[in-house]
Amino acid sequence: MGCDRNCGLLTGAIIGALLAILGGVLIPVGNYFIEKTVKKILLNRVCLSKLVLNAKAYCGALAPREHTTPLSLQETVIENGTIAYENWLVPGSPVYRQFWIFDVQNPEEVIANASHPVLKEKGPYTYRVRYLPKQNITHQNDSTVSFFQPNIVRFEPDMSIGPENDTYTVANLAVIAVPSLYTSSFVQGIIDIWIKSSKSQLVQTRTVKELLWGYEDPFLKKIPFPGIEKVIGVFLPYNETLDGLYTIYTGRDNTSKTAIIQSYKNKSTLGYWPSFCDMVNGTDGASFPPFVKKDQTLQFFSSDICRSIYGTFDSEQSVKQIPLYRFIVPPAAFASPEVSPDNICFCTNKELSLNCTLAGALDISTCKQGKPVVITLPHFLYASPEIYEGIEGLHPNLQEHMTYLDVEPTTGFTLQFAKRLQVNLLVKPSEKITPLKKLDMPFLFPVLWLNETAIIDDNKAEFFRTSVTNKIKFLHLLEAVLIIVGSLLFLSCLVSYAICRTKKIK
Repeated sequence: MGCDRNCGLLTGAIIGALLAILGGVLIPVGNYFIEKTVKKILLNRVCLSKLVLNAKAYCGALAPREHTTPLSLQETVIENGTIAYENWLVPGSPVYRQFWIFDVQNPEEVIANASHPVLKEKGPYTYRVRYLPKQNITHQNDSTVSFFQPNIVRFEPDMSIGPENDTYTVANLAVIAVPSLYTSSFVQGIIDIWIKSSKSQLVQTRTVKELLWGYEDPFLKKIPFPGIEKVIGVFLPYNETLDGLYTIYTGRDNTSKTAIIQSYKNKSTLGYWPSFCDMVNGTDGASFPPFVKKDQTLQFFSSDICRSIYGTFDSEQSVKQIPLYRFIVPPAAFASPEVSPDNICFCTNKELSLNCTLAGALDISTCKQGKPVVITLPHFLYASPEIYEGIEGLHPNLQEHMTYLDVEPTTGFTLQFAKRLQVNLLVKPSEKITPLKKLDMPFLFPVLWLNETAIIDDNKAEFFRTSVTNKIKFLHLLEAVLIIVGSLLFLSCLVSYAICRTKKIK
């Protein structure tokens, strides 16, 4: 009888040990199967948007589209005729770009005295973007694929505060650009003749549609020389244009390179910045290589702001019952070189930055044909006070104005994001341009700010939970149960056996 009990206890201890060992073994083995699953669905993605901080939308992945049959490895390769190709080709979840226009509240003072503007934001005016398929898709032998991303917009009146023909008093794009485009006093004097004859001032009244997508400027219209573009707008050209050529890694041979941009316009550098700042780094922001860690820095490229940027881990989030990691573009990305030395090669305007000592403003005139465009975060979030000195009506708010990406860590898919930025014009004094003669010093004139956003929809979230999240949760639960139950069984049986042996000896 004693033998039977002792043998039973030893058997229980052995079984418990085996269960605990099995639970431990499941951790690397389970991770292997998770990786195999991720490889199978990794390329089966939809275009969420293109941030960050990419003003044209982070284009890449949201989640697989629904289908009823299991994915085979062949179906996950981005090749014509596969499920993966269909999902990758056309955006599957809506991407919206919202605009807030800065309406000038003191136009008389601005016109008469070149006073700094008092601003009030008006919006949102919402457009859907990224709903056309990629174009000129070419598969390479090195596991890369090249394509152009169509830029297209469609106004969404139900998501806007008013129609596109709402009018506001805003900065005069053409007048402000003259000193930057034509530095010669003689040329500026000639241009001023057309400015005065057209009665153009430092500010103007424009509809939302005109300001965003283009209008015929009255002073440019008077210039009699050929080759002068008469139509200008903040995002002209954009609508019905192509962004690219992009060449990205498909991840077929190496998942650690999935979605990483190999080249942009057939180059790995941009030609706008000195040194390493000119490199095209990371992905387009819509997806990243799988198995994202909290201590990672996620690099991504934004063609709209003409540079690569990065995100760092901020917090854990849950979107539609899917656990996500939130990565934000941190203050360090906009800090002065005194704080972040790596930013020195983005400091190209010594006057605006007070010899590279100020934070929060990126002069992108080199990639905007010399136009004095300066990018900041909305309401000058993270910017040094000197950058927006004298501008009234702006109130930076971290939650409303920061840029973030919510990334599912196992697959690397971005399932929700908000990319926010502000477009400003650098206004410079000029002794020859009548509307600019009374200026004492340069200042930034905010024009608008935008929020480009998308979130995985309910159907795709359900499919994602079924295909990825729930399986991973079950596997981790099974690992924990086996280890805990096995350990408890092993210890209890072993202790009981030791007690029985002690009593028998006595």
